[in-house]
Amino acid sequence: MGRVKFVSTREAAEMIPDNARIGTCGFMLTGAAEEIWLQLGKRFLATGAPRNVGLMWASGIGGGDERGLNHICHEGLLGRLIGGHFGLIRKISPFIVENKVAAYNFPQGVLCQMFRDMAAGKPGVLTHVGLGTFVDPDHGGGKLNALAKDDIVAKIQVDGKDYLFYRAQPIDVAVIRGTEADENGNISLRKEALTLEHVSVATAARNNGGLVIVQVERLVKNGTIPPKDVRIPGILVDVVAVVDDVKNHMQTAGTQYNEDFISATGVFHTDFKPLPLNERKVVARRCAMQLNSKTLVLNFGIGYPEAVATVLVEEEIADRFMSTVEPGVFGGIAQGGFNFGSALSPQAIIDEPYQFDFYDGGGIDCTFLGMAQCDAEGNLNVSRFGPRIPGCGGFIDISQNAKECVFCGTFTADGLEVEVKDGRVNIVHEGRVKKFIHQVEQITFNGKFESRKNKKITLVTERAVLELRPEGPTLTEIAPGIDLERDILAQMDFRPRIAEPLKSMDASIFMVAPMGLKDKL
Repeated sequence: MGRVKFVSTREAAEMIPDNARIGTCGFMLTGAAEEIWLQLGKRFLATGAPRNVGLMWASGIGGGDERGLNHICHEGLLGRLIGGHFGLIRKISPFIVENKVAAYNFPQGVLCQMFRDMAAGKPGVLTHVGLGTFVDPDHGGGKLNALAKDDIVAKIQVDGKDYLFYRAQPIDVAVIRGTEADENGNISLRKEALTLEHVSVATAARNNGGLVIVQVERLVKNGTIPPKDVRIPGILVDVVAVVDDVKNHMQTAGTQYNEDFISATGVFHTDFKPLPLNERKVVARRCAMQLNSKTLVLNFGIGYPEAVATVLVEEEIADRFMSTVEPGVFGGIAQGGFNFGSALSPQAIIDEPYQFDFYDGGGIDCTFLGMAQCDAEGNLNVSRFGPRIPGCGGFIDISQNAKECVFCGTFTADGLEVEVKDGRVNIVHEGRVKKFIHQVEQITFNGKFESRKNKKITLVTERAVLELRPEGPTLTEIAPGIDLERDILAQMDFRPRIAEPLKSMDASIFMVAPMGLKDKL
């Protein structure tokens, strides 16, 4: 057709004008247009252009190092930011705290669905997701600093029920990625570990009269890509940029390419190593004990929740459940670290907006999520800690809609040393930072709002288990070897309710041998 331009990533970066409103996607570095961001950062340092660029993304695009959107964190380059997760874009928090950019944080699922709704010309996203949290206008409307003056979120009523309306934020440049492009600009995602919201971002820019730039690994002849494998039709594409270095087109932040991330064939055995018996394994084991024969669909967050998946494998019960990860993965062995978001031998990979449709409608039976701060009202915070702004990611979407929530982590932080030996827990050195405080800095999970939904909410630590009940956090279990006053109550800024009787955590959690969950289920 001749309408698509084929250029280098450097030339593609030069096409982005001042004041551009960019929409992009990527989960860590999976699906991220890494080399274009690298070239855009170089261009700005050399020429001072482009300036005041707006940026909108759903997931955290970075590796916790210099990669991803960290390449373009330069004063003057960035203008307004609307993102789901900021933690892996480590250079961005100072810009927000020092009011050098206007910044908003919204739930990951809402943002990827917003791209899809913007593509259809809809005015925004109407949803219950975010009610009662910091993105609710009653609690700040998702604004992260003084420069964030626009009221993007409104609370409205439909048939007597409260909803949040997230107003569409038009984009005029899409920067996305695929594996290969043919001569007409048709794009496949053949080697990509995730399909994400690429087609939604491209369509949103295209239907707004904007520019669509796609980073690819290689070019192929017309007819090479089967029609059903074309995930971004060429009619949506204006510019195809071929990478100079395949290291800037890694499948994930930690892996150049692994066929088993996109294939269900050939993975029969993996090199499995049980976790050592430490506080991480204690927490993961107690979390796993929440499961029962009626539980089917699971979701795992990053960090301590990853260990729960490992325990399920050790207990030989992983195949009894359908694990899912928010960017669109069903089944397989969920990966952690730099490969988080992908899975070995997945059963299905779908676009991220549809995964959150499944989640928002109540598709998750039980989710395991991290825990950073909890207050006397049962509110949780995982999204902001003083000048550090990791953002909410998919935490709000998932925690508000799962049928059961298990929040997990250590009881204190920063310097905590724990010994698990002879069936007991010994606090060798207490953490300097308390997690159970009078009032959380930001409400990522509203305890009172969620406890009214009549769902089970459990907080699991290495020394104690609490349930979030309508009357507030309630201590229900204590680990053997732990002193109630010294190790629990003295390490909390508020006194929880204490269940009667206060139970001891199951002894099998603290033994070297497997717990025997297979027989119990």
